[in-house]
Amino acid sequence: MSKTESVEILLVEGREVRVTHPEKLYFTKQVKVSKLDLVRYYLSVAPGAINGVRDRPLVLKRFVNGAEQEAFYQKRAPSERPDWLRAVTLSFPSGRTAEELIVDDAAGLAWIVNLGCLELHPHAVRSTNLEHPDELRVDLDPGPGVGWGDVCKVALEVKSFLEGVGLRGWPKTSGSRGIHVNVRIEPRRTFTEVRRAALALSRAIEKRVPKLATSKWWKEERHGVFLDYNQNAKDRTTCSAYSVRPVPDARVSTPLEWDEVLTCDPAEFTIFTVPARFAKLGDPHARMDEFAGSLEALLGIADEDEAAGLGDAPWPPHFRKTSGEGKRVAPSREKMPLLTIAHSTDKEAALAGLERWKSKHAKAAKHLAVDDVLVDAMRGRSSTWTRVRVNLRNVPEALRPEQETPDPDDDPTRNWREIKPRKRATKKKS
Repeated sequence: MSKTESVEILLVEGREVRVTHPEKLYFTKQVKVSKLDLVRYYLSVAPGAINGVRDRPLVLKRFVNGAEQEAFYQKRAPSERPDWLRAVTLSFPSGRTAEELIVDDAAGLAWIVNLGCLELHPHAVRSTNLEHPDELRVDLDPGPGVGWGDVCKVALEVKSFLEGVGLRGWPKTSGSRGIHVNVRIEPRRTFTEVRRAALALSRAIEKRVPKLATSKWWKEERHGVFLDYNQNAKDRTTCSAYSVRPVPDARVSTPLEWDEVLTCDPAEFTIFTVPARFAKLGDPHARMDEFAGSLEALLGIADEDEAAGLGDAPWPPHFRKTSGEGKRVAPSREKMPLLTIAHSTDKEAALAGLERWKSKHAKAAKHLAVDDVLVDAMRGRSSTWTRVRVNLRNVPEALRPEQETPDPDDDPTRNWREIKPRKRATKKKS
């Protein structure tokens, strides 16, 4: 430790936890929040936060330069860690393995927050049964221009549908614009089966409220609220209960009672307000483990979909193609007039590139609808970046610009994506 490095020593449930650079600011624009503020927030809601991660392998999403800078994903548990923190070895679709950290108590929670873990990203399995999820995750992701009221209506449709198949949903704000509904299930189905059940649910909700909800994987085909069934694929994680999100007001992914969904404002749940709410109301999801249900009915609906000609839906791009899956080609490559405008590890830089493009092509830009601008949070092996695209479907053909070199054009995965085919070619030759 250097002479200038400051350290705060916390005694957490009998264990010492070092918080390095406690004064370091993680939020600076709308609110001021230091690393020590974050640690103290998590300790104030520790029973609830631990309920969401206990006995689950964690991917460490580390914001080492603060919430306003890009994060990186660390699957492997740090080699230098307290002996009271355990880990478990996971295997991934790629065939690789990694020893991932498990956090079971408040001291472990404080320790990973000190690493810059703003959000908590647990897998949907327990350490004793790594191939059979005990949680189905319904991620309601609103598209551009979709209001909170529509998200809530879709969430209530999910509640009703789940009850019809003998399952109980537990809602929480995503900490941004969406809602997550977690469903405790019996841990006897594979990841593929759980994802198949989630896809059947997504399609069923789309049928119920076709103007509000979509199960379409490709962004250019979506409208309204997307039910992201692929969050149930193996190796996918979402932020768990009481996670702090990297938005300017330090918003929190907050568990709700169902009767709160329509009346709450997600902006009200921040690290400044949630501790008092937790102290007063406790954790609305505290009893979730008591309600593990069966996927039999949902998988029966999946069978009916398949018999009616609905095959598998697209998987994330790094997964192997399945036998029942259709062409894994974005509609934009075949029929959608889509342009890539910017790639950048800095979201603000990518959005600035969009504004430059709009200024340069003002006649085309004035025809764009809100949902014609696609801002994607992209995730590579260990890094994240922002991709901006525009759909020219509403732009008259005579005014449609050609694809240009993105500005900026900083895709951190380009190198390894270009290297991979070369390695395959070399192996074939040898």
